[in-house]
Amino acid sequence: MLCTRPDVSFALSVTSSDASVSYPFPYTDRRHQHQLRYSATQYALSLRCGSGRRAAAAGALLPDRVTPFSYGVDEDADDHPHEECGLVGVAGDPDASSLCYLGLQKLQHRGEEGAGIVAVGGDGKLKSVTGLGLVADAFGDPSRLASLPGPAAIGHVRYSTAGAAASLRNVQPFLAGYRLGQVAVAHNGNLVNYQALRNKLEARGSIFNTSSDTEVILHLIATSLSRPLLARVCDACERLAGAYSLLFLTADKMFAVRDPHGFRPLVMGRRRNGAVVFASETCALDLIDATYEREVQPGEVVVVDRRDMSVASACLHIYFSLPNSVVFSHAVHERRTAFGRTLAEESPAPGADVVIPVPDSGFYAALGFARASGLEFQQGLIRWHYSGRSFIQPTQAIRDLAVKLKLAPVRGVIAGKSVVVVDDSLVRGTTSSKIVRLLRDAGAREVHMRIASPPVVGSCLYGIDTPSEGELISNRMDLEGVRREIGSDSLAFLSLGKLHGIYGDEAGDYCDACFSRKYPVLPTLADPAAEPEE
Repeated sequence: MLCTRPDVSFALSVTSSDASVSYPFPYTDRRHQHQLRYSATQYALSLRCGSGRRAAAAGALLPDRVTPFSYGVDEDADDHPHEECGLVGVAGDPDASSLCYLGLQKLQHRGEEGAGIVAVGGDGKLKSVTGLGLVADAFGDPSRLASLPGPAAIGHVRYSTAGAAASLRNVQPFLAGYRLGQVAVAHNGNLVNYQALRNKLEARGSIFNTSSDTEVILHLIATSLSRPLLARVCDACERLAGAYSLLFLTADKMFAVRDPHGFRPLVMGRRRNGAVVFASETCALDLIDATYEREVQPGEVVVVDRRDMSVASACLHIYFSLPNSVVFSHAVHERRTAFGRTLAEESPAPGADVVIPVPDSGFYAALGFARASGLEFQQGLIRWHYSGRSFIQPTQAIRDLAVKLKLAPVRGVIAGKSVVVVDDSLVRGTTSSKIVRLLRDAGAREVHMRIASPPVVGSCLYGIDTPSEGELISNRMDLEGVRREIGSDSLAFLSLGKLHGIYGDEAGDYCDACFSRKYPVLPTLADPAAEPEE
């Protein structure tokens, strides 16, 4: 269930002596039948994946036209992939919406285009407050947060994938009413069969209010014939393809769902008062004094019933998470340090004097590189966090000045030295070329670029904002061509084989499609839209 792959089996079950109801959910492959069993017992509801590994990737990337991203080349944009969206959910605390607000602040790095919270009031009604910009902007008026009292809430910060970025109607969580009540949803990820599902739903009369792929999920729940709501959620998720970590909120329950591939992280914790907390990263748990318990497992549905607070259980480290988070059961800073250490062993820089990171995500990889190389580690670039985005840049000279506003070289660290610069990724090459020029202007004798990930050669289909393949510099050029393009004295990437070696037996459990072009779930081409009526 929740998956169309015949090599992965799921069992959503409750073992109880007094009740058991089964719902059959066949896969696309009709040779496999799977049962959903539900009963009211407190802890036995579980959705388990029968395969410890994800399937081998299936084929090459389909044409760009099936990718629901809209890319505009912004020469001043940060040339790194960007995580899309962060989730926080709190159930069983009288200050749930305030805790969500604080958690979203900690997850601000996952999305800066909009934020929202949906809370359950004492009357059982769900209320939504959303806004554009940062969390502090969306809730700048204290009365907005004060209007969300109640013991449960879910929150979302947005970085757009499918859907217009600057539209308030696309800011989540989405709240909808249907014949069985109200339901809110917050989604981190990207659905690769979104357009196909939307076309089918519209052909059957569904009316969409947003351009976000998340709205499809609400329509699938509303049109499902399954009962109870848990079965509706599972029925809807069975039809989704791609990446999704989801939080659902109703009058008396909260659901946390993670796709069978585990593309996007989702963790669970508890506060001292027993409140259950879900978040995209553990750093949000730490801020609101929630103790980390575990990850929501790939293919799992976790149900929190607020009436008795019973809990039933029905490819990342490189770029996005904060270093103080635990993601996929591993400390982010430890993995990034290991990337840098392995990179130094694989591609040393003989004769170099100093190692510097590209702030902020290159810090721990550079530290690992320096330790393994026996070189001095210094902060040779200082990042200015308050410059925002610059849109009026008519000449290359003006664009280069804008870079100096964001990254300032420390001349005493750089001048006259052979410098190793460690970054987490190299995507279009625009940022790297500017950094090389910046360091040379600051007096660097040599600049050696080291990238703590393999070359990015494919676009992500599962919720990470990457450019089209034509814009990916490593897809267009060989290593020497990329080196010449960015202007460094040498260039090396962490190889895919070494990256797999760091993860060991777990390597097959992670998606590496952007490095290998081996996509675990291919997009579904949408059927032609129905002809308008005369």
